[in-house]
Amino acid sequence: MKKIIGMLTICASLVLLALPVFAQTADCTEEGKAALYTEFTTFRTSDSTKAYEAAKKYLGCSQQEDQYTAYLKKWVGLYEKEARKSKMVNMLYVDKKYPEALGLGREILVDEPENLRVIVDLGYGGYLAAVSLKNETYNNDALTYARKAIQMIESGKAPASWLPFKGKEDTLAYLYDVVGRLSIKDNPGAALSAFIKKAQFETDLKKDPWTYYFIAAAYESGPYTKLSADYKACCEGKDETPQSKLLLENINQVIDRMIDAYARAVALAGNDAKYANPKKDWMEGLSTWYKYRHNQSDAGLNELIASVLSKPLPPEPTPLTTLPASASTSTAPTSGSMTPAGTGTTTTTAPAITTTSGAASTSKPAASTTSATTPAKPKPRNNHVITRSNSRPR
Repeated sequence: MKKIIGMLTICASLVLLALPVFAQTADCTEEGKAALYTEFTTFRTSDSTKAYEAAKKYLGCSQQEDQYTAYLKKWVGLYEKEARKSKMVNMLYVDKKYPEALGLGREILVDEPENLRVIVDLGYGGYLAAVSLKNETYNNDALTYARKAIQMIESGKAPASWLPFKGKEDTLAYLYDVVGRLSIKDNPGAALSAFIKKAQFETDLKKDPWTYYFIAAAYESGPYTKLSADYKACCEGKDETPQSKLLLENINQVIDRMIDAYARAVALAGNDAKYANPKKDWMEGLSTWYKYRHNQSDAGLNELIASVLSKPLPPEPTPLTTLPASASTSTAPTSGSMTPAGTGTTTTTAPAITTTSGAASTSKPAASTTSATTPAKPKPRNNHVITRSNSRPR
């Protein structure tokens, strides 16, 4: 990433240097203007900076409009429009002047509404602004531009340059990451789809444990929470029915996806010190959900972690409409405090979910049988907060 930023700095600086204040006194005699025009035509295709300087000097001479001034004004206008794009790149990725860069990008889109390069930068740059400045007012625009950029790229369009990303797939992966991270608070279902899509590309993000943590988080705050609430509304405190069994099977499908995602996060974190703290939380979540699905036993958990990366990431589960032959009744979900029918006692706890604002919900699995007392309230976790440190191309 540092090498890419360095290249961007050099390229942007060359263009910015082409925007001087022309304080020099040009030779505005007919011979002087002819010399300037000759200089312009000489460098027009080989050195646009020198051509621009000659054109500006020529136009600085007091003269009436003619075919030469008309042409030079048009050429200078086009050159300066291109220079704006390089200036935007410099402000966004080098100087990190996010508000100014985003404003300039919107100005460019007035003239070029389908400029994919600028749309990509407004999507990703808007996310950087939201995170760096801790200002969620950038979220909606960033989401809009990121989604539009994804649609354009997937329809076959490409920018003149993929920088600062490594190529098409890298660009798409980071754009899907933007959509996921900015959606998880208000639309975890959409975030989940974006995170899973991101993980399909062969990029650095596919090997980043945060990718799979956020998949687990999106499952937990999205499908799991909804299905858990549905179960509570229809089945809490009632005898087991085919409907309650079916709801449990759908819930278990989601929990198994969460277990898989947590296991991938833990496996990819390995012994890397920079993941030491979040790995503890990921392992806690993995252990809790795994035991919930395995009769409070962690037998086989280490083997799962060791082998999970050799398997493809499972897609979002298809909702079941009929009970499979192997359906069991060994688990029942809760959402908040509830006491299922029966008199058994169990004290199993499971993790709560937190959003990007850090607020914890109350959704959690129940005890390991359908006859259990209310489980203890789990300890809230705060790792759903998006940080810039795990959101940059590299």
